[in-house]
Amino acid sequence: MGKLKVFGKLTLVASMLVSFAACTKKQNLDEKVLNLVVASEVKGMDPIYANDLYSSNEVARVYEGLLEYEYLKRPYTLAPNLAESMPEVSADGLTYTFKIKAGVFFQDDKAFPNGKGRELVAEDFVYSIKRLADPKLQGLGWWMIDGKIAGLNEWRDKYSKEDVVDYSETIEGLKALDRYTLQFKLSKPFPQFLYSLAMPFTFAVAKEVVEFYGKEFLNHPVGTGPFVLPVFTQEKRLTYTKNPTFRKKTFPSEHSEEFASIAKENAGKDLPLVEKLVVNIMKEDQPRWLNFQKGNLDFISIPKDNFDSAVTPDNGLADTLAKKGISLLISPQLDVTYVAFNHDMDLFKNKKLRQAMALAYDSKTSNKLFYNNTAMSAQSIVPPGIAGNMPNYVSPFRERDLEKAKSLLAEAGFADGKGLPEITYDCPNSTVSRQQGEFFMKNMADIGIKVKVIQNTWPELQKKIDKRQVQMWGIAWGADYPDAENFLQLLYGPNRSPGANGSGFNNPQFNELFKKASLMQDTPERTAIYEKLNRMASEEVPIIYGVHRQKYTMKHGWLKNYVSTDFDAGQAMYLDVDLTKKAEDLDKL
Repeated sequence: MGKLKVFGKLTLVASMLVSFAACTKKQNLDEKVLNLVVASEVKGMDPIYANDLYSSNEVARVYEGLLEYEYLKRPYTLAPNLAESMPEVSADGLTYTFKIKAGVFFQDDKAFPNGKGRELVAEDFVYSIKRLADPKLQGLGWWMIDGKIAGLNEWRDKYSKEDVVDYSETIEGLKALDRYTLQFKLSKPFPQFLYSLAMPFTFAVAKEVVEFYGKEFLNHPVGTGPFVLPVFTQEKRLTYTKNPTFRKKTFPSEHSEEFASIAKENAGKDLPLVEKLVVNIMKEDQPRWLNFQKGNLDFISIPKDNFDSAVTPDNGLADTLAKKGISLLISPQLDVTYVAFNHDMDLFKNKKLRQAMALAYDSKTSNKLFYNNTAMSAQSIVPPGIAGNMPNYVSPFRERDLEKAKSLLAEAGFADGKGLPEITYDCPNSTVSRQQGEFFMKNMADIGIKVKVIQNTWPELQKKIDKRQVQMWGIAWGADYPDAENFLQLLYGPNRSPGANGSGFNNPQFNELFKKASLMQDTPERTAIYEKLNRMASEEVPIIYGVHRQKYTMKHGWLKNYVSTDFDAGQAMYLDVDLTKKAEDLDKL
């Protein structure tokens, strides 16, 4: 899942302070219900298309993969999920053999005989990964396994020329050795391979369900996971219920010291801990804030408009909120915001132009306006906290310098912007995104560049990026896994759309260095190459860096077991609701 996200937080105009029926709904205190919120549309429930944060999180409520992240361990650590244990790995690092858990069943659905879900087997993963590779389907996670599994690219290339794809054809590197044994053979070393098996792109789907629903499969999720969603529709609320046939899975005992109390209280409890999960889709900040204040949402990221009233100068929680049982969690995020160029356009092959625009962008004011000066200015694409980030590095085209920007614009052949066509900047259709686009437009106007802001729904924007129908756009990328390779691959030429490299940047020297590093184990030598790639990207300006964000989360006192994570997929099963505490705290709101 390339975890693409809506870019940024901005102030909302007063006219957006509209009332919502949900703000006055009566709370149900007879069953444990999680009330969550997402900031953008969810485009569907097919794992192979889950390349953004919003869709991937929803997919992971229903579907599961071989591996997952330990919920209570930091640094992030992989653990078996549908696999019995971590795989056996051959001495040459190319063959991975998994044992699949027996007794795991797909959710009941009319796609199965008599409506009863059947047992998950190794062949389901073979089928699911073939779907990701199917050239007719154009799965958005193909970049992740492209060139990695022996024979898979050849299979994909062969059927790109045929009318019908044969899923029964044997692939050397992807086999079910028996009912519960799955084997991968890699075509070359790929140290990040196991991370890919914890991403929704590779989660298990059932062939019967795919074939039964056909083109409507994306609206009929049927997995092995903890929650059931009978039908997905593009509405403002998604209601999941506890999967009655979910296998026995218990709250983990493994933990880092900081989470010792949560582990002690919950270890061994059957998952999930709640009966129902309600996901509200609210694109604007203020409806989310109002609903949280009413107790209709269990936790939210603090909106820009409300930051000063919610957070004290020393990063504490305001007394008015603390007295209501609300608490504040602050944590760094493995992410980066940026403005992208479409490098397919001749215009943006002009490096001097890209450098000029980067120097015209006012990153300091951006941080102040959009992030309350809580974010870290991004000097490279790799965020702090992982090898490859250079704490003391300063990009030569990062801090605003209008005189130098104007000089470079003239060298690019567009003195004072003359001869330069109007540039379009695409963004999601929320007020916050539009205002961020207008901020960028104003920055560019300061050196004579005209920009027009165009708004889209989130699925529409992603589709336009994939089809190369945009010039510039604002977006963010959150880590799929904790490795600099996952960020640098955004600039790797062969990963161009519909892969993760939406900008289409394609520098042969960068590509060769990246390719070399991607085959290496975690060593100082690999880190040195990552740092060289960062410096190269800073000089080339393939994108305009924004910030690495911190997450400021407020939660109600009745929400239990919440920990901040960069890998939200599957988190909901660990969360709990204290109904007695909720009844008490609701009276305080």
